[in-house]
Amino acid sequence: MYSNENEQEQPKETEKQTPLMEKIQQLGQTNVPQLSQDSKIHCLTIVGQVEGHLQLPPQNKTTKYEHLIPQIVAIEQNPKIEGLLVILNTVGGDVEAGLAISEMLASLSKPTVSIVLGGGHSIGVPIAVSCNYSFIAETATMTIHPIRLTGLVIGVPQTFEYLDKMQERVINFVTKHSDVSEEKFKDLMFAKGNLTRDIGTNVIGADAVEYGLINEVGGVGPAMKKLMDLIEINKDEKEGLIQ
Repeated sequence: MYSNENEQEQPKETEKQTPLMEKIQQLGQTNVPQLSQDSKIHCLTIVGQVEGHLQLPPQNKTTKYEHLIPQIVAIEQNPKIEGLLVILNTVGGDVEAGLAISEMLASLSKPTVSIVLGGGHSIGVPIAVSCNYSFIAETATMTIHPIRLTGLVIGVPQTFEYLDKMQERVINFVTKHSDVSEEKFKDLMFAKGNLTRDIGTNVIGADAVEYGLINEVGGVGPAMKKLMDLIEINKDEKEGLIQ
């Protein structure tokens, strides 16, 4: 009897896995680096394609807006978080989802800094400029092009009016939250010959700063330093109001 019970218990013990084995199975790596618990900066990553109201195929790497919106609300509510670093490497995506994220970032009461690494294309441009201060890596690119419609398009004037109004929303947001003029941004958007099979402009690193889209060329180090400076300024302003 005793031997049978021991034999039955043995498989249960072997089924138990160590936390290390679970990490290897779930993430394919042994060590998962994270920000320390007492860090006052939250890092928000926007990668792949910004997914909108329709779910993209599973092979697409996406950023789902329904995941980001609660995160941004939680950042605003959490008193331990004093600043937000937004890292972008996105090809763009849904216009309304991108503008929703941009508006939320722009309306945060806490200091925000964005950094474009690799690419901040299409609707990634408004997200990049929505923060208090923006950086772009020297080799990173931003593609500025007119808005496209996908799916069924009705060939009536109202369709084109709607498209034009949607485009104006993007143009107004970008020009309001950056130093680029509306005329210059439209020139970049409707330029011919810069993109092989499309209308628009591919802006690289320093050019984005020259046009006034982005504040500064730099990487993670300068972005973190700038965010810390903004946090200190924000603290001083709050202390001044309390006094």
